[in-house]
Amino acid sequence: MRIGYNVGEFHGPGIANELLRQVRAAEEAGIHSLWFMDHLFQIPVFGQPEEPMLEVYSTLAWTAAHTERMQLGALVTAVPYRAPGLLIKTATTLDVLSGGRAWLGIGAAWNDYEARSLGLPFPSLADRFEQLEEALQIADRMFGSDPEPFTGRQFRLERPLNHPRPVRRPPIMIGGVGEKKTLRLVARYADATNM
Repeated sequence: MRIGYNVGEFHGPGIANELLRQVRAAEEAGIHSLWFMDHLFQIPVFGQPEEPMLEVYSTLAWTAAHTERMQLGALVTAVPYRAPGLLIKTATTLDVLSGGRAWLGIGAAWNDYEARSLGLPFPSLADRFEQLEEALQIADRMFGSDPEPFTGRQFRLERPLNHPRPVRRPPIMIGGVGEKKTLRLVARYADATNM
């Protein structure tokens, strides 16, 4: 059995020190993977929007520098928040700098409050699912070695180069529970799902 640890709360003026304590304890305990939420505000299950929340990819990069063995990922990246070419480049960079420990966690997103509050796009559910599938197709190209142009309904990439290559092809985790769309995408594109 492999155990993953999701850090969902950040407290006090010494957030970095507390996070370092948790990260080191998790690695010393043999935890397989460490996950941070891709939320910009705290979510209701953990607290109020005004409570501390760190940006996920900065936090993952910081964590990679303070760990050696744990797999690292976002639980899960909100597809409308980041252009897919940049997201795949970010996940690849995390993989390279962590020595092959990155996962790409990705989903259609649900928190329109934080998106609207920070001026981020939050299209309709149908568009977000279309964006998710196209982002997965782009990940397949960029994690592989296919720099051919990508033209979808949601995204267009003229030359999706991705160098350096990832140390290993980052596994993909798709978040969500919908039987009609999400689980179909999991079966087609993913290595794991977060329900």
